[in-house]
Amino acid sequence: MLSPEVRYFLAVASTGSLSAASQQLFVAVSAISRQIQRLEAEIGAPLFERHARGMTLNEAGKIFESHVRRSLLGMEQARAEIKGLKAIRRTALRVACTDGMAFSLLPTLCSQFRQLYPAVSFKVIVGSTQEVAETLHQGECDVALQFSLHPEQGVEVMGSWPAPVLLVMRRDHPLAQRPAQLKDLSAYPMALPDSGTTVRQLFDLSCQMNGIFIEPVLTCNNFSTLYAFLQQNPLAVTLCSRFSVLYHHDDSGLALRSAGVDRLTQRTLQVQTVAGRQRSAALNLFLQFVCEQMEKAVTAEDPENQQPSLS
Repeated sequence: MLSPEVRYFLAVASTGSLSAASQQLFVAVSAISRQIQRLEAEIGAPLFERHARGMTLNEAGKIFESHVRRSLLGMEQARAEIKGLKAIRRTALRVACTDGMAFSLLPTLCSQFRQLYPAVSFKVIVGSTQEVAETLHQGECDVALQFSLHPEQGVEVMGSWPAPVLLVMRRDHPLAQRPAQLKDLSAYPMALPDSGTTVRQLFDLSCQMNGIFIEPVLTCNNFSTLYAFLQQNPLAVTLCSRFSVLYHHDDSGLALRSAGVDRLTQRTLQVQTVAGRQRSAALNLFLQFVCEQMEKAVTAEDPENQQPSLS
């Protein structure tokens, strides 16, 4: 249902060059080039930055791509609705999340929801904060769970909860027995998320503002790795929010403690969808379910220790 010029535009946008698009589409490079030039003439503006090694979307191209992908999503939804595929009994939901959410929270929520609606299936996409945001904006997921430091444009926030960065350690750790401060951490092996996460960004900034230097013994972009390292090293400390380990009941020896730094509290966990997009009945039910479960978790939180009950 796409015109040739739009189809070729998307191919070049995704592959980054005319030659790569030609191989993907089995169409001559000259034909693709002519169609893109025709499209740019119709729009009245160039859509690509042309380089020696390929082509990248300029600002006008990004705007056009976003509208085209939303139009495609609308057509997919129309086909699904016509065929009855949007009935709750036959629905697949696409959920994007950052790594911390993928460790325990999201798998548990999906499992619990399927106990209520067993025919609903899930496709979970895990990425960085930027990747999750792009996935949502491009219509490649139905809902996103991620930590946010500031308001997002073009998204509808279905739920938002404080998600301060907390110190994570075993309950027999020395810092678990008393109030901890950032300066105390230099005496213990630190396992930290990589610099692309909101956890690490807030932590590094807090250390910098307080004149503290912490050199981690392990850095990883996967929380499962950090968690495993913590379990095997009794004095180790890592970072996460209470939501990352909310449903990890099989580990009663886990302790979450505040570092007593205000900057580490400037973060929220958000459930996001694209503003103005029509939602299926199953998606509405899932959004309602997730928000209800998060509210229960926040209500059950121990206000003295600022940590979930894990015992």
